[in-house]
Amino acid sequence: MPSGYKFVIADDHPLFRGALKQALAGIGDVASILEAGDFDSAKSLLAGNEEIDLVLLDLAMPGAAGLSGLISLRGINATVPLVVVSAHDDAQTIRRALELGASGFISKSASMEDIRAAVDTVLGGGVTAPAGIDLGVERDAEISDLIKRLQSLTPQQTRVLGMLAEGLLNKQIAYELGVSEATIKAHVSAVLHKLAVDSRTQAVILLARIGTDAQQPSV
Repeated sequence: MPSGYKFVIADDHPLFRGALKQALAGIGDVASILEAGDFDSAKSLLAGNEEIDLVLLDLAMPGAAGLSGLISLRGINATVPLVVVSAHDDAQTIRRALELGASGFISKSASMEDIRAAVDTVLGGGVTAPAGIDLGVERDAEISDLIKRLQSLTPQQTRVLGMLAEGLLNKQIAYELGVSEATIKAHVSAVLHKLAVDSRTQAVILLARIGTDAQQPSV
């Protein structure tokens, strides 16, 4: 059993990563804090470290298209708690992040104490969201349906969908995941069926829709 928590901070602003490190360092038993300044680095850290205890993820990092980035990371490792840290802290974005598998949501305007409390909650197996915000219900029927369909994907299917969004071919995905191309074809077929689309392109467009919608700031 490793001593201390292992965290990943994925954010493209060094100053904010520094602030998050300071907040996490106050939690207590922390063994290491890994940093990623772009989405590719975050994916590599998650894929290469089985013992990560928690990821703090900025939705607006280079290479991450909003909530589609969250979906991709969930596919890489479905067991690691992901906490979204974002300036887009409207009720719609928070609710959609939690519905798509985030274990928590922290506003970038949160205090050090609030950040630590949120992380403590998630490390204890709970789910956290900013206090005082009524998350409401999804009013966009298409998005609501899409979220339900995305929730039905297995972790491996989710990972394949994320790789399709990156433009990878079946043989490239097969190589990355260490499986046969036939296995990937089966996964792609299952993904298309569950998302109720006819082509890879349509699946990627759907995934982009959840990403871009999340980036719209509330007015």
